[in-house]
Amino acid sequence: MISVEGLKVEFGVKPLFQDVSFVVNDRDRIALVGKNGAGKSTLLKIICGLQKATSGVVAIPNDTTIGYLPQVMILQDDTTVREEARKAFAGNTQQKARLEKMNRELGERTDYDSDDYLALVQRYTEEHERYQMMGADNYEAEIERTLSGLGFVRTDLERPTSEFSGGWRMRIELAKILLQKPDVLLLDEPTNHLDIESIQWLEQFLAQSSSAVMLVSHDRAFINNVTNRTLEISCGRVIDYRVKYNDYVNLRAERREQQLRAYMNQQKEIADMKSFIERFRYKATKAVQVQQKVKQLEKIVPIEIDEVDNSAMHLKFPPCLRSGDYPLICDEVEKSYGEHRVFSDVTFTIKRGEKVAFVGKNGEGKSTLVKCIMNEIPFKGNLKIGHNVQIGYFAQNQAQLLDEKLTVFQTIDNVAKGDVRLRINDILGAFMFGGEESDKRVKVLSGGERSRLAMIKLLLEPVNLLILDEPTNHLDMQSKDVLKEAIMAFDGTAIIVSHDREFLDGLVTKVYEFGGGKVREHLGGIYDFLRRKRIETLDQLGMNTPQLQVKSSAEVVANVAQGMKDEKADEAISAKMQYLERKEQQKKVKRVEKSIKEVENKISKLEDRIKELDDILCTPEGASDMTIVTEYTSIKKLIDQETDRWEQLCEELEALA
Repeated sequence: MISVEGLKVEFGVKPLFQDVSFVVNDRDRIALVGKNGAGKSTLLKIICGLQKATSGVVAIPNDTTIGYLPQVMILQDDTTVREEARKAFAGNTQQKARLEKMNRELGERTDYDSDDYLALVQRYTEEHERYQMMGADNYEAEIERTLSGLGFVRTDLERPTSEFSGGWRMRIELAKILLQKPDVLLLDEPTNHLDIESIQWLEQFLAQSSSAVMLVSHDRAFINNVTNRTLEISCGRVIDYRVKYNDYVNLRAERREQQLRAYMNQQKEIADMKSFIERFRYKATKAVQVQQKVKQLEKIVPIEIDEVDNSAMHLKFPPCLRSGDYPLICDEVEKSYGEHRVFSDVTFTIKRGEKVAFVGKNGEGKSTLVKCIMNEIPFKGNLKIGHNVQIGYFAQNQAQLLDEKLTVFQTIDNVAKGDVRLRINDILGAFMFGGEESDKRVKVLSGGERSRLAMIKLLLEPVNLLILDEPTNHLDMQSKDVLKEAIMAFDGTAIIVSHDREFLDGLVTKVYEFGGGKVREHLGGIYDFLRRKRIETLDQLGMNTPQLQVKSSAEVVANVAQGMKDEKADEAISAKMQYLERKEQQKKVKRVEKSIKEVENKISKLEDRIKELDDILCTPEGASDMTIVTEYTSIKKLIDQETDRWEQLCEELEALA
């Protein structure tokens, strides 16, 4: 479909990349990867014709259409959401007019056997098929389905686009591109402004799409679910791995090991040649051999090793004072803006050392609750920050608070303490500020670079409660790995607002779901939550995933009137039943919580005994003592049984909650 041959791009003395050749076939799903600055976005711009290469050819058939979503684009603010999405079908009117003209011509002509008439029939058939494939006759429904999948509700469609944030307007642009159904989709960081549910919808859309896809993304789960081929830009060249991203990581590690071995062998060979030349340079009897060695040395092409990332670097938060047992307690917290209630009756407790995630669709109140915790906005209810809690808060506006006069290095040097100061360059390199980048002044940094710098600054401050609002939006995979490892090693408490499933996986042990004005607690990791959510969505599809449906005003009035009537009729009974049910529910919860605590204590004692037996079995006498071995086996079995019981009780507690 698209053929790239001998592509070369130069912005300075050293080429960005050169001799790049590959082919994009029908229905290819390609992940374009490489470190920041390698040229991923540049390559996408060249393919879609927005930028020219220094040399090389990009061959695209005339009838191939391309849809391109850049990271940043100029957005229009003069229409409603629906009108903006309709622009995707702007070509339909002209195409329909052409079809009608050809249809009239076919009806008026009588030269049915002529080549010209047969060519017209063929042209009309192809145009009509393309018109039908574009969904021209039902594009309004298509618009609503796509916007719904990307998180918009029906009331949003008639709102001016100027009322939405930049992230939501980027969703409108993405919807327009998807609605055009191009032959090739080029997507540059499409998930940066999407929540988890919208990302999952986009994954399903791309899986069912007939378009070829080439995308740049730092969301590892997303590219694993969408792509089946990986193009890596490294050392100024493109290496084609025809596998998913996870498999590519393994193959790349093997490739680099081979490169290292070949590089070491080459260096040894070069050293031997140089040693021979130096040793016999002035001996006439060896002059011929010396000249041969010099020529061989000149012909050697140095072996390049793939650029190394810094994800293996370990970064830890500095030690901080121990906080109280309960760093955060929310009791019936409520927040409204005028008549719009964001959430109400938010009640939960976060214990010291817990790492939890706030998830949900954009606009459901995740960042609002964070602002309530930070006491940045007024709210109703009780929100208590525990004893000796020191909060480290990262939000997008934190980047704007940096001192613009300082350089990147100075900004970090001012907060680094102790041995960390010796590793500032390594830390900056892990977050894409290596080399000359560290000498840049803050005032010339882009928004994404400022966000990364603010994140590094936070990582070096002594805190015991971390609150991170979308911390991974501007980080590549290596930087995210460094951040994730640092949070996992952090002995304090962490609240993470994120839509990045791969980042949250293995990091959080509890998920708080925001939706419908409520906050619901889910025990377990992010994928446990997603599995349960999918089951709930299947059982209660209409309730959990509201679809955009057109109803008449009469139907709406009738439904509202009936609802009010039913509500009044049941009000007295409902109040009494709710009180009794709530009381009984609380009793059940307390009983289950008590059982869980007893089981946990029992498991802890059994594990302590296992450690004692391990020490005994390490001795020759203990290893031959069958009594010890039998006890060890029976305790292991008991631990498994009690663990199963603990899981059942946790599920029971979750069901009650």
